Amino acid sequence: MGQKKPNAWRLYDMHGNVLEWCQDWYAWDCYRDSPSDDPAGPATGSGRVVRGGGWSNHAGGCRSADRGGCSPGDWFNGLGFRVSLIPADK
Repeated sequence: MGQKKPNAWRLYDMHGNVLEWCQDWYAWDCYRDSPSDDPAGPATGSGRVVRGGGWSNHAGGCRSADRGGCSPGDWFNGLGFRVSLIPADK
C-alpha cells in the first residue's frame, strides 16, 4: 500500500486490482441531468455502480471515471471493495 505517489485527493493505489462496488444505484444515463459536483445517482435501482478496473480489465478501463453496474448478488474474482475511513483529525 502507498507504493506510488498519491493522487490529487491524497488517495493511494486507486487503480487496478479489482472493480470496486460503490454505494450508488446504477443507471446508464444518470449523469445526463445530474450536478457535476458529487452526483448521487438514482434513489433506487436493480444494480449498483462499480468503478475502476482490475487485473482482468483492459488498460482504458483502469480509471476511476470508468463505471458500470452489477446486480447486488453478482460476484466474480475481479470485483471487490475498498475499505476507507475518515482521519481522526477531520
